Amino acid sequence: MQLTQKETTLLSDLKSAEKLCIEKYTRHAECARDPQLAELFRHIAQVERGHLDTLNQFESSGNPTQGQQMTQPPAVTATYGIADTEDKQADCYLCSDALAAEKHASQLYNTCVFEFTTGELRTALNHIQTEEQGHGKLIYDYMKANGMYS
Repeated sequence: MQLTQKETTLLSDLKSAEKLCIEKYTRHAECARDPQLAELFRHIAQVERGHLDTLNQFESSGNPTQGQQMTQPPAVTATYGIADTEDKQADCYLCSDALAAEKHASQLYNTCVFEFTTGELRTALNHIQTEEQGHGKLIYDYMKANGMYS
């Protein structure tokens, strides 16, 4: 299947966003003070790698097949209490940054769902967008459980 010029440009934008997300989550996992949060970031980075693999398949063959089946996300429990400790503030910053990245990625996928001409590709992009929204929910759940989101 041949992609249009617009689809090729949008695909390039999506791949750049996924590469940035992979790097962001990998670095955030290294910086997270809470081991639970680090594991959450590593999980999301793994899913983002699957998204990039799918996008690379689009580019090389136009094939909308999904990547590998991903593992269940880690459970979210409260680590921090009410007090604003230095560790809590540092992890809150990482979560806020990651949540903003997910909002951006979801919006980019939303645009692409409307712009791609092939139904199979739109369906695959919509699936990825749903996963991006799920990442935002995971981050929100962590923040809410730890008194970081009001």
